[in-house]
Amino acid sequence: MGRKNILSLLILAGVILALPLGLGNSYYLNVLVFVGIYSLITIGLSLLMGYTGQISLGHAAFFGLGAYTSGVLSTKFGVSPWLALLAGIFVTGGIAFLIAAPALKLKGHYLAMATLAFGYIVFIVFNQASSLTGGPSGFGQIPRFRLGNFLLRSDVHYYYLVWTLVIVVLLVSLNIIHSRVGRALRSIHEGELTANIMGVNTAKYKIQVFVLSAVYASLAGSLYAHFITFLNPTPFGFHFSIVLVAMVAVGGMASVWGAMIGAALLTILPEYLRAFQDYDILIYGSILLLIMMFLPQGLFAGILRLIKKER
Repeated sequence: MGRKNILSLLILAGVILALPLGLGNSYYLNVLVFVGIYSLITIGLSLLMGYTGQISLGHAAFFGLGAYTSGVLSTKFGVSPWLALLAGIFVTGGIAFLIAAPALKLKGHYLAMATLAFGYIVFIVFNQASSLTGGPSGFGQIPRFRLGNFLLRSDVHYYYLVWTLVIVVLLVSLNIIHSRVGRALRSIHEGELTANIMGVNTAKYKIQVFVLSAVYASLAGSLYAHFITFLNPTPFGFHFSIVLVAMVAVGGMASVWGAMIGAALLTILPEYLRAFQDYDILIYGSILLLIMMFLPQGLFAGILRLIKKER
């Protein structure tokens, strides 16, 4: 995995431990919980888009499948939230596997349109299956996680839970990137035909990384459901899939660290821009446009170049 990544993980862990001590307002912790949840999705999308070159516009659906499976099982059937989370992962992973084989035969914008169609179908199901999902109005009273007899009731509890899982997912992903599998993924991105000639089983690796990214999104969805304790279909539509892709693109597709930076920026920035009221969307769009114009490889690549210049 490399010394730099290990050092970066240790620094991240230290920052995560220390941040709540310096934040007096629970509102900021709440925002950081969402940064962690969205980071889980963007790490998976980075593996899929940045390392394999596959574009997905349907990851909001996988996020929603994890959330709804976990929320419905724990609320309506009395299943433990932890078991419901695992069930969400298996359901989402299974669905991702079933659609991966036919969908990943497509390339470029055709694949993007296929995942978009899948996301739209799932969104319709969330709205129409009222007996389970509550329809457009949704449902509440989703129980929070417990560790033994200890109920994770506060934002700081969820902050540490979410960011612990982010570090675990980050560790797994970095090990994949720096393994034989990671080299195979990069070869697919550079040229699928060439990778096939070199003996890389491109279909197998594309399916595996697609399913893995869906599993990460499902995990994020379950954490989301048990954190806000209420679900309706609105957060899982096409718009959020676009936001997720934008997070990865702004942070830097070719790095899981960049994906996390993008998730942080696009989650925190709108909160600060609320003060500008009618101009917040204009300023938000202008900032994203400037980043993509002057840092086309993303913020992370720009930060690395700046560090090298300083040296």
